Amino acid sequence: MKIVLTTPDDWHVHLRQGEALESYAQTHATGFGRVMAMPNTIPPLVTVEHLVEYRKHAESAASGLTVLPAFRLMPTTSAEDVAKLAQFGVPAGKYYPDGATTNSSGGLVHWRQIEEALAAMEEHDVVLSIHGENPSAPVLEREEAFLPVLAEIRQSFPKLRIILEHVSTAAGVHYVMEDQGPTAATITLHHLLFTLDDLLGGSLDAHLFCKPVVKTAADREALTQRILASDSRFFFGSDSAPHPVVKKQSGRAPAGSYSAPVLLPALAQWFEEHQALEKMQPFLCEFGAAFYGYEANTGRVILEKKNWEVPELVDGCVPLLAGTTLSWKVLRREG
Repeated sequence: MKIVLTTPDDWHVHLRQGEALESYAQTHATGFGRVMAMPNTIPPLVTVEHLVEYRKHAESAASGLTVLPAFRLMPTTSAEDVAKLAQFGVPAGKYYPDGATTNSSGGLVHWRQIEEALAAMEEHDVVLSIHGENPSAPVLEREEAFLPVLAEIRQSFPKLRIILEHVSTAAGVHYVMEDQGPTAATITLHHLLFTLDDLLGGSLDAHLFCKPVVKTAADREALTQRILASDSRFFFGSDSAPHPVVKKQSGRAPAGSYSAPVLLPALAQWFEEHQALEKMQPFLCEFGAAFYGYEANTGRVILEKKNWEVPELVDGCVPLLAGTTLSWKVLRREG
């Protein structure tokens, strides 16, 4: 038994920087044709020059992978900066609340710090990608606490395309469904598979610790229902976020789960378990591209029904689902 997909997209991925970036990009290229790379590097990706260099590095390491790096919105980002980035063809700018996640210090304290930049993004049709958490709220309430900020931005910029990244709560899902503007959300593999009980119900699993943290079974069900409904406002973004094993297994584990090595097999297994394999193609290959205004990729990826055990270590990191057996495997990518 096989699954044949148009080469998928991943609209939210962390490729990091330095030499490790090459391995992470190569791992993604085994199953994906296009990725949206997040800009919370050190230093952050903020200028055309930064993005050109970053894209060149990643694409030279991974044949067949198109890297679309987002720029990071900073308190100093001007309308002129946005215009230059838009002219270059940068598809998205990323909003990080200050201190919300890895490498987000020096971020935004209030959205009005970038009011002129947001107006320019609306004018030039650049997507606003948001890490939608209020870091001052209790950890399980941070996404819901950020939604009023999202509503204010939407009211001020009704035509601005907005993505609530890695949506993790029923409240976040409800907001996207009710919003009258061009609003969408990415959904990760780990938020589909796991809940708080998996993270800390027994022993603490540092490799499942991410931002936003996995939530309740009810929140997970809200995500599930949007995918099974083939709601085009909800599409795939892995938020694959590698950290070397020595850092993850330290006394202060950083947030991020390295899901890249298992994405397509685990998603195929999830769709099969929900008797919805036919919905895998639009979720992975169509909805996100349409929202961003891209054509679907050419080529295809073929998965076969074959049991395999996820390695304990990939690219110097412990991958999501390490040591478990998955029932689907990527056979090959063509084109």
